[in-house]
Amino acid sequence: MATYSELNDQELIALFRQGKHAAYEVIYRRYWAVLFRHARRILQSDEEAKDVVQDIFMMLWSKGPELFVNTSLPAFLYSAVRNKIFDLIDRNKVRGNYLASLEAYIDHGELTTDNLIREKELNERIEQEVALLPEKMRQVFELSRKSHLSYKEIAEKMDITDNTVKKQMNNALKILRMKLGILFLYFLFF
Repeated sequence: MATYSELNDQELIALFRQGKHAAYEVIYRRYWAVLFRHARRILQSDEEAKDVVQDIFMMLWSKGPELFVNTSLPAFLYSAVRNKIFDLIDRNKVRGNYLASLEAYIDHGELTTDNLIREKELNERIEQEVALLPEKMRQVFELSRKSHLSYKEIAEKMDITDNTVKKQMNNALKILRMKLGILFLYFLFF
């Protein structure tokens, strides 16, 4: 009988399916370098190419008796390498997207959270100070800033003059400016 290295691919597969591990060793030696060069050319990375080829041969080993190759062995192996490379590229793309998202969160997410907390605290402080305004002044202020009514609409709604509305708003803003400062008013209106 011929040595395993003299057998063709179909004979080697048949022997490997019968549990002859020497047939697997011949397939490994026959195709490892060729598959590595193919994967290396596509991936441009020795380490990734080695991993891909190693995964293919691990898959062959694990299938053993169930291994069914309906094409030529080289076509089967090249196809397996190609599919493994596509999987690797997809995984790297997902990993890259995740890392980019994580970087964006680290760069901006913490500030966003801090700003939201500060904005909430500021709104609570403003609400407290607005609640302390005299009743009529508070009503004018809330109709202007919360209901977005014009001075004329407020005057009609409250049955007061436009000048009274304007004066109440000016007084409310003076009081809030003194208590909250210019920075707080900026956040109040923008």
